[in-house]
Amino acid sequence: MRAADVLLGGLQGLRARKVRAALSALGIAIGIAAGVAVLGISASAKADLLAQLGAEANLLTVSAGQSFDGSPAPLPATAEPMIARIPPVQSVSAVAFVTGASVRRTAAILPISTGGITVLAAQPGLLATVRGGVASGVFLNAGTARYPAVVLGAVAARTLGIDQVTSGTQVYLGGQYFTVIGILSQVPLAPEIDEAALVGFPVAHALLGLDGQPTEIYLRALPDQVQAVASVLPFTASPAQPEGVQVSRPSSVLAARVAARTAFTGLFLALGAVAILVGGVGIANIMVISVLERRAEIGLRRALGAARRHVALQFLAESLLLAVFGSAAGVLLGAAATGGYALATSHAFALPGVAVAAGFGVGAGVGALAGLYPATRAARLAPAEALRSA
Repeated sequence: MRAADVLLGGLQGLRARKVRAALSALGIAIGIAAGVAVLGISASAKADLLAQLGAEANLLTVSAGQSFDGSPAPLPATAEPMIARIPPVQSVSAVAFVTGASVRRTAAILPISTGGITVLAAQPGLLATVRGGVASGVFLNAGTARYPAVVLGAVAARTLGIDQVTSGTQVYLGGQYFTVIGILSQVPLAPEIDEAALVGFPVAHALLGLDGQPTEIYLRALPDQVQAVASVLPFTASPAQPEGVQVSRPSSVLAARVAARTAFTGLFLALGAVAILVGGVGIANIMVISVLERRAEIGLRRALGAARRHVALQFLAESLLLAVFGSAAGVLLGAAATGGYALATSHAFALPGVAVAAGFGVGAGVGALAGLYPATRAARLAPAEALRSA
């Protein structure tokens, strides 16, 4: 028999049992769709994270730590200008935690109901250093930093119920009203800024009792000099107590998120494999039933001269076609799910070619294995016995 004859016979066998064939292919389609969608969604999210990682890998933070005896070791007031003198450092900006200052929507709200919002004194160059964005309004500048003006982080603004800046928007901060001049977009590598209310250093000194020492410094270094800069930061920031300086690289958080997504991808692929296995069992079941129902057809073909391999090939072709149709539907569903995710999250659409190839390959393999036993059983039927039992 020619290959075209085998395929045509397989298609005719499936067309005679459309509903049963569709339900069997559906099991394979669900498993393949799950696998393709998991790989596609993971690739889209991973591409976005890696893009952030590449753009933010040169951000470093310097914060106050503890000395050898466990006592607090605050950063010196000279830490920020000294770090700015390191040649590979491109930009640097400091913030200071303002103690005892609560942020509330109005003075009528109890001080305990701050929603976890902290108050940070910030320099005007902070936004450029952390590469943040303003969702509404403007950021602090040399002028507004001297007056009761505040910029809210993304989380802090939501906590206070403020979604946009207007001329009369105010919050009760540190015992007096401050005018809200801006709301920031989320800063992935500095979540502490998302949950803070930012004021200028001059007004923090004048009205909020800030002592002048920074608590954290953000800096950007040349990408190929990040490690070298990190190694000298403790001695530059605090020459007297370098052991009390903590240096971190926020981009390591993104790297951990990439690794976490890879782990979850493996878990979901395992669940998809279970669905494919169930679909393969369904195909094997329908093919065994088909052999029993078509004994007369098998006996007649054998009596007319069809060899055992011809009968086996026909049933194996039907099984493979079921799996291929199911795989095609699964790949399309998985691609659609990936596209929907990318559209909803504004990520780039990324569907690995290996996911599509693996979808068809795994489907065909499962179909071949599922149809092997029914095809062998059909081929072994003796013509006389098959016609007699029909």
